[in-house]
Amino acid sequence: MTLNSSVNISSKQPDVGTTIFSVIGQLSAQHKAINLSQGAPNFPCDPHLVELVSKAMREGHNQYASLTGLPALREALAEKVETLYGQRYDAGSEVLITGSASQGIYMAISALVHPGDEVIFFEPAFDSYAPVVRLQGATPIGLKLQVPDFAINWDELRATITPRTRMIIINTPHNPSAQVLTPADLEQLAALTRNTDIVVLSDEVYEHILFDGRAHCGMATHPELAQRSVIVSSFGKTFHVTGWRVGYALAPAALMEEIVKVHQFMMYAADTPMQVGFAHYLQNPQNYLQLSPFYQEKRDRLLSLMQDSPFKLLPSAGSFFMLASYGHFSDESDSEMVKRLIVDHGVATIPLSAFYMDGTDNKLIRLSFAKDDATLQAGAEALCRVKG
Repeated sequence: MTLNSSVNISSKQPDVGTTIFSVIGQLSAQHKAINLSQGAPNFPCDPHLVELVSKAMREGHNQYASLTGLPALREALAEKVETLYGQRYDAGSEVLITGSASQGIYMAISALVHPGDEVIFFEPAFDSYAPVVRLQGATPIGLKLQVPDFAINWDELRATITPRTRMIIINTPHNPSAQVLTPADLEQLAALTRNTDIVVLSDEVYEHILFDGRAHCGMATHPELAQRSVIVSSFGKTFHVTGWRVGYALAPAALMEEIVKVHQFMMYAADTPMQVGFAHYLQNPQNYLQLSPFYQEKRDRLLSLMQDSPFKLLPSAGSFFMLASYGHFSDESDSEMVKRLIVDHGVATIPLSAFYMDGTDNKLIRLSFAKDDATLQAGAEALCRVKG
């Protein structure tokens, strides 16, 4: 029995209900479905990383870290970013350890976007962007990437920018399309934002997971864009520990100062023993440089296993994901297709319409290959049994 409230509530998010990820998760659990839906690895992280964090706990690193994060970890990140991307961030004033990348995204939007502002992002998009923008009294504007290559229409972006545009949100490698930005894309973005006060919020949680020899084209690789960008990334995605909820943000000092003002009242400091462990773990660059070949092998394995399925798989240039098209053999909505796959075939995926504010249905579903070999084998076999 639930407790009735005597308080009248005016919701700040009247259009927000339970996310599709929770709905799919509950239905999947009910039917014991194979999990190709969740963007989280189902295999263990490096035991050495667990030992580093456990050692930190045993040695007494169990109290608050400093506001912006453990100095050794911030310095390690500054060195990593300079080595990989060429941009030097000051570890004391331009690097922030966050309680997950999601928190970093929330803080950047909350700190830098004001009522009446407009924030442009690209759909399909991670489902937190628009709600967080609305919470600031601002207007989210979703521009649709071109299907099936999911490229940005730069002319459309140019026409959409107004004097009220305060922020453009970029995501590369992109979830859910698995596409990546190129140097030419960065030049276009720099040209469109030049001589403006537009902030670029760059979600780069899959920065170390790119395929077929591609290089990560994040904002730190472009000196002009770095001056106006907040970059958010994730230790959880990188090191297979999504439940640890630790990420980081990089930004010029003037932008970071405003973000830290929000951070100090949200959580003050991210988890200390994890920060100590990550600071040591980053000393070996192979711990993140080997991720691209590791996940490319998983991508290629799923591609091979799905050869006899009725689905058409779209190219995956990075991230944990690939998209599968089914419109050539079914008129079902993507939500109905996903539910049928769970109920009738015992495999869970995600409908792409969940990543659009208006529920656009392109007859595409998202598959995650951040899974062990047994799960990929079982999931692919189930999808191959679908009638074309």
